[in-house]
Amino acid sequence: MNLRLWENPWRLMLAVNVAVFFGVFLHKIALPPYVPYIHLLVDYHFGFTKRALIGAIVSLFDTKVPVWAVFALGGTVWLITAGLFVQLFRRTFGFDEKHLPLFVFMAGSPFFLKNFMHTLGHYDIYGCLFAICLLLIPARSLGYVLLAAVFSAVLILIHHIHMLMYVPTIAVIVVLRQYLMQGVTRQNVAVGIASLAAIGLLFIAAQFYGTMAVPEPELVAYLQSRMADPSQAKLLSFGYIWYQPLSKEVLDTWQRLPHNVLGIPVFALLIWLHAPLWRYFRNLITALSIEAHRRIVTAAIVVVSLGYLIMFAMIFDYSRWISNWAVCLFLVLHAVKTLPASKEVPPISGDDRKTMASGWIVTLIPRVGIVRPF
Repeated sequence: MNLRLWENPWRLMLAVNVAVFFGVFLHKIALPPYVPYIHLLVDYHFGFTKRALIGAIVSLFDTKVPVWAVFALGGTVWLITAGLFVQLFRRTFGFDEKHLPLFVFMAGSPFFLKNFMHTLGHYDIYGCLFAICLLLIPARSLGYVLLAAVFSAVLILIHHIHMLMYVPTIAVIVVLRQYLMQGVTRQNVAVGIASLAAIGLLFIAAQFYGTMAVPEPELVAYLQSRMADPSQAKLLSFGYIWYQPLSKEVLDTWQRLPHNVLGIPVFALLIWLHAPLWRYFRNLITALSIEAHRRIVTAAIVVVSLGYLIMFAMIFDYSRWISNWAVCLFLVLHAVKTLPASKEVPPISGDDRKTMASGWIVTLIPRVGIVRPF
């Protein structure tokens, strides 16, 4: 191994993270992809249906869907997301030695790419991917606002939970990069309000009018006809989620609450391990040269966090929600870095022993999970 790698612990952490990514992938492909696979089978065969866009796109290419398509498609999206994040970080901060600790705390976080690998095939990563694209694309015209609206609409068609999960973060990115940097005009405010209204109507349609119109046995029979290997019928056991009303999801969540809240101390510990990153984020906000910008950024973080708090009360996939919340803050941090600052913020110290210890722990944690920690 390169001597320079051994001499710099932060470079070594990056190498270890790559090994962890590979290990998580090997573990993931050994598990049955119950929810991700059925999402590739459901399309618009029975009319407008929630959570059906990905399956509808897949159906354009083949009428039979093999199980390995979950890992092929999910792995491709993961690689694209990881590559674009590296490009985003390079453009925002650069890859000099002083910013390596920040990159380790983000890219090596168990909240981020590792957990996306563990949830391979789920829809969460699409929100992150679109948000990264918006951070990379120049924000100089109304076209940027409209593109963000299109991205948000696509996410809701993929899964309506994105209305709380990544659409708020996309809105924050638009506000910080377009409205604060380019200025507020009557025209762009009107376009923004109209876009929000359209997205809201689409969410209502998906949530309340996207329920499957046929009995569950008929749906299951159709999905089995789309399977490349019909003997894998056990993978269709989650067909009920296209029939379960919101009230039932909330009831299930509250019934599981006494058990699931036991994981909150673990989540708190994982968040605390990222303390050097949060301190850097706080310093970025404090260093903003315009007071109104500081207030808007603080309000934006509160809004994004409220969306996840609502999800905690509605759906019990707590490990996924806390992980995506952290990812959203990572992305908002990149947007904040582009705002005018009154002074240069010192990067995370790579020589501090406590910071280095946190970096190693974050590096070695392979993932957070889906429902309960680990």
